[in-house]
Amino acid sequence: MSDFTDLVDLAAERLGGAVLSANDELFAPKENLLKAGDAVWIEGKYTDVGKWMDGWETRRRREPGHDWCVIRLGLPGVLRGIVVDTAHFRGNYPESCSLDACTVEGYPAPEELSEADWTEILPRSPLQGNSKNPFPVERETGRVSHLRFNIYPDGGVARLRVHGEVIPDWARLTRHGGEIDLAAVENGGLVLSCSDMFFGNRHNLILPGPPLGMHDGWETKRRRGPGHDWSILKLGARGVLHRVEVDTSHFKGNAPGSCSIEGSDGDLDRWREILPSAPLRPHTLHRLDEIREAGPITHARLNIFPDGGVARLRLFGTLAGDAR
Repeated sequence: MSDFTDLVDLAAERLGGAVLSANDELFAPKENLLKAGDAVWIEGKYTDVGKWMDGWETRRRREPGHDWCVIRLGLPGVLRGIVVDTAHFRGNYPESCSLDACTVEGYPAPEELSEADWTEILPRSPLQGNSKNPFPVERETGRVSHLRFNIYPDGGVARLRVHGEVIPDWARLTRHGGEIDLAAVENGGLVLSCSDMFFGNRHNLILPGPPLGMHDGWETKRRRGPGHDWSILKLGARGVLHRVEVDTSHFKGNAPGSCSIEGSDGDLDRWREILPSAPLRPHTLHRLDEIREAGPITHARLNIFPDGGVARLRLFGTLAGDAR
């Protein structure tokens, strides 16, 4: 699988992505396309129109043309690649697909999007059945808000993942002043790397909303030697931190003993302390505002001692200069 799959899924349902319309969804509803988790197969399960399928599936086309659906990205941004997952569609998957994109501000109705200025960003490309089909987006898309996913001529797709880089609306975010969570995925934050994520993905650290459970955080394996675990984050914009939140909710017997935070202003070989070592309690939202003045930073490193799980990390601050 291509490296772009490590970027944010801009269309993820939990980030606000939605399938707004489709020309057909007789066998399986369009909303399934953006569901979290892999598609499942249930042997012997049928509906009144045919086999139950965990995906979007259209009827057999008997006239010229192709099927399509329109998607609103949860987080507008620059597209780097998509994954068209045809899991469990073996004799009923599309022959090929293509993707168009547009940028429309606000919350347009599906009928308004028919008049949008659509641009093809993925030409018609062949699909394999019961497979994850990765397609890098070769052209520079700019900030995209909506997609039109085309399948030829008809059939079923289990999941669609749209990976890219979030481009926040900084004019809106800064209009009323105040602090911003500079690490939040919706504000362009990204967890670049970590020492280990055996039990829980590092990207969970900056997801919106409270954690859903222990599975919804970053968790490392049990450390049996010296050292400690860490995650490095790229902030959505260069800024000055004022306070932080370290949330160990749901980690009751496996929270770290303590943590610290360091910052860097672009040079990842040079770090300065922002939050000195602070004890952590299990299953607790820690609000920590006694941090050191470190000036503007572009990156942050969360250190946990010696290992364990953190559900969420919030880094509140103000922009240094014009983020746009």
